[in-house]
Amino acid sequence: QVQLVESGGGLVQAGGSLRLSCAASGRTLSSYVMAWFRQAPGKEREFVAAIGRSGTTTRYADSVKGRYTISRDNAKNTVALQMNSLKPEDTAVYYCAASVSPVITATRGRYDYWGQGTQVTVSS
Repeated sequence: QVQLVESGGGLVQAGGSLRLSCAASGRTLSSYVMAWFRQAPGKEREFVAAIGRSGTTTRYADSVKGRYTISRDNAKNTVALQMNSLKPEDTAVYYCAASVSPVITATRGRYDYWGQGTQVTVSS
């Protein structure tokens, strides 16, 4: 089992940047496909980005493509989400998730472990 802890959220103006980090403990992250999801008030939790076990393959939601970058450092057991050109509609709680399946997927139910989330607020 792996425990995930997100950090790096905060308040930023539209057009600004934030970098989220997800630290894992309990097991090495290289065993998992990792992803970020987000949930805005009153909305379903939605897929943001995912990265394969080796870090060479990534997948993004259309809404963040070209603005967000997911990366991982298996030696440090961390996953990051660099968010640029932020918009007010990016405001949400962002969650780190891990999947034991080797398939990179946007399907929430395919992820086995979740962090507690970190709040990102983008002001206009």
